[in-house]
Amino acid sequence: MRNLAVFGTASDVGKSIVATALCRMFSNAGIDVAPFKAQNMSNNSGVTPDGLEIGRAQIVQAEAARVVPTADMNPVLLKPNKDTGSQVVLQGTVAANRSAREYFGNTRIWAEAAFESLENLRHQHEMLVIEGAGSCAEMNLYERDFVNFRTAKKADAAVILVADIDRGGVFAQVAGTLSIIPPEDRALVKGVIVNRFRGDATLFDDGIRIIEELAGVPVLGVVPYFRGIAIDAEDAVPLQAVVDPAGAPDPGKISIAVIYFPHISNFTDFAVLDSHEDVEVHYLHHPKRLNDYQAVILPGSKNARGDLDWMLSNGWEEKLNTFRDDGGVILGICGGYQMLGRVIADPYGIEGEAGESKALGLLPMETVLRKTKKLFNSKGCLLGESVKVGGYEIHMGESNLVGDAHSLIQVSSRNNEPVADNDGAVSVDGKVIGTYFHGIFDRTGFREWFLRLLDPQFVTNGETWDKDNEYNRLADHFEKHLDMSAVYGIIGRESKN
Repeated sequence: MRNLAVFGTASDVGKSIVATALCRMFSNAGIDVAPFKAQNMSNNSGVTPDGLEIGRAQIVQAEAARVVPTADMNPVLLKPNKDTGSQVVLQGTVAANRSAREYFGNTRIWAEAAFESLENLRHQHEMLVIEGAGSCAEMNLYERDFVNFRTAKKADAAVILVADIDRGGVFAQVAGTLSIIPPEDRALVKGVIVNRFRGDATLFDDGIRIIEELAGVPVLGVVPYFRGIAIDAEDAVPLQAVVDPAGAPDPGKISIAVIYFPHISNFTDFAVLDSHEDVEVHYLHHPKRLNDYQAVILPGSKNARGDLDWMLSNGWEEKLNTFRDDGGVILGICGGYQMLGRVIADPYGIEGEAGESKALGLLPMETVLRKTKKLFNSKGCLLGESVKVGGYEIHMGESNLVGDAHSLIQVSSRNNEPVADNDGAVSVDGKVIGTYFHGIFDRTGFREWFLRLLDPQFVTNGETWDKDNEYNRLADHFEKHLDMSAVYGIIGRESKN
C-alpha cells in the first residue's frame, strides 16, 4: 500500500479532521495505520504516554487509528508565544525559542529530525496518513517547506487535496493551487475532497465536473458540514463556536463563558461541554457583563503574563470581580489558573522580559515559571470527594498556596508512576477553582460535579461521553460522502465495501 497525504488549499480547510476520519476508516478496515505531521504550529498540544509533547491533533489521530501516540507522529511542534516567535518542541521536548525569521532561515535541522521520525513510523506501521501544514502551495516558502510535498516524496505518498467550499472560491482554491506547484508535485495529487458543504449537494454536480476538468483528477467526495460530533480541533477555536455573541445565553441551559485569550491554548478542554445538550458555551474576547453566565473559565495560555496584561488593559478584571462578588463560579486551567493567583514570577524571562506580573488575586496562590517544562498524564480524585479525575499537564509554572484555600485534586499518579501530591486550589467558599489538569472535563465524574456546582438541579441523563464513539461517528459521516473505492484504489488496496 501507498501512504496517503492530506494537503490543503489553505489553512483551516479541515485537513486534520479529514486525516482523523481516514485514520478511523482505515483502522476499521483492519489496516495498521498511524498519523504523521512533520511540523505542526499550534498551542493545542498533548502528552504522550511516555511523557513527551506533540500536537493535540496527532494524539487525536492516533486515538482514531487505535495506536499509541508517540513523538514521532509530530516531530516538530511550533507553539507561538509571540506574534512573530514560537517555542520549538523537537521530537517531544523543548529545543529552542525562535523568531519566524530564525526558524525559516535554516530548516535543515528540523527537516532531518522530521524525516528520521517518518522513517521510524514507516518501519512500525503498515501505512501512514500524513497531514500537511497550511497551504501546500506557499511559494515564498516552498524551498524551505519540508512538511508538504517533500514529506510526501520521502514517504512515497499519494496526495489528496482538501478544499473548503464554506469559505467560498473553491474552484480558484483548487485550480490556483495546482497551477502554481511544480509539475512533479502536481503529479502526486490523485484526488480532491470538497469539504464543509452546506445545502443540497446535488446542486453541486456541475461544480464537481468543473473541478475535475480543472484539476485533471477525480473529486473523491463532497462532505457536508457537520455539527454535534465532538472531535478536538487542531489550532483554532472551532468554526461552530459561539464567539462574542450579541445576545444572552439560553436561560434553559447551563451557561459558561470562556475568556478568549490572544494566546489561548488547549481550548479542546471544552469540546465535550460544547457538545453537551444541557450546556451553552460562549467564547468572549471583548469584555461584557457576565451576570447571564453561571461560570467563567480562564483557559490555558501559551503566554500567561502577556494574556494577563491583555485582560487587565481591556477591563476584564472589573468584570470578573463583579461576577465573583455576585456569587459566580470562576475556573482557571493551567495558564488561566496562574492568572487567578496573586503573582506570576518569571525570573528567567520564559514569557518575555524577566520580572513579575501582579495577577488577579482571586486565589491565595503564587506562581514561579521554571526553565523545565512539566509533561504528565495525571490521575487522582477531588480532595475530600470520591470523584475520580484525570487529565494531562503541560506547564513551566509551579504554583503554591500562600493563604486560606485548599487543593482541588489529590494526585495519585503521573505518567503511570504513583505519587502523593496535590494539584490546584479552591477558595474557601468553593466559587474560585484552579487546576493544571487539561482534559479534565473529558471525565464524566468531574464534568457532572462541576455542572452540579453551577446548577444543583442538574441531573445527568445517564449517558456518558464516549470519545471512541465520536471517532466512529466521524468515520461514518465521511464514509457516506467519500468514494471509498477510489480512495482504496489510490493507496493500492482493494476496498472491502
